[in-house]
Amino acid sequence: MTSTASSTPIALVTGGSRGLGRNAALQIARQGIDVILTYRSRADEAQAVVAEIEGLGRRAVALPLDVARSGTFAAFAAQVREALARVWSAERFDFLVNNAGIGIHAPFAETTEAQFDELVAVHLKGPFFLTQALLPLLRDGGRIVNLSSGLARFALPGYAAYAAMKGGVEVLTRYLAKELGPRGIAVNVVAPGAIETDFGGGTVRDNAQVNAFVASQTALGRVGVPDDIGGVVASLLLPASRWINAQRIEASGGMFL
Repeated sequence: MTSTASSTPIALVTGGSRGLGRNAALQIARQGIDVILTYRSRADEAQAVVAEIEGLGRRAVALPLDVARSGTFAAFAAQVREALARVWSAERFDFLVNNAGIGIHAPFAETTEAQFDELVAVHLKGPFFLTQALLPLLRDGGRIVNLSSGLARFALPGYAAYAAMKGGVEVLTRYLAKELGPRGIAVNVVAPGAIETDFGGGTVRDNAQVNAFVASQTALGRVGVPDDIGGVVASLLLPASRWINAQRIEASGGMFL
């Protein structure tokens, strides 16, 4: 049978084996949604998340994916199709969360072309063509959530290339909302502020000086944690959020106001 509004909804979360993606996958599962999550290299981490989701009473599958390799997306879509049929007896999934990413910190004057190209591949080209490849499997009336960054609004030295990609993702989100509207698919973007994870080498989490600086510039007086973001992503997939579309939702605790 196909995935319909009355069956258990299914979300696909890229980079769901660690960091914000892991938290989002778990928060989504707590809302009664099954999960397909992707990982780049650590199958053990991904399977641990699958076990956690199953412990919440939901079904989950982990699939390998390198979002920087757009040439593999057709084969990945075929894997998703197979997993849907095998695990859910379904042909469609309901929600796509484009979360996978990397962090590169480099001053503008020292950013290399190789670093720039890697960021393009992961953060802009990847979500663009992965979403395109998965569109035939995404249910009409579904949702897409893209991940941006507070750095697309405020500027901190060392993130020119990274933030430029996220600015592109925010524009892309509006275009997707416009073009996929006839299928009833809502598309939004979540922009986290500084979060205590291993992202970008774990600087915000592990460097006490950086942590204190961010906290001092945040209205709520602390640095964010993964639980501050995963719930926002999950909430955009719920029926009550069906009329939110083409919006940038910053979850930063009020950074640099």
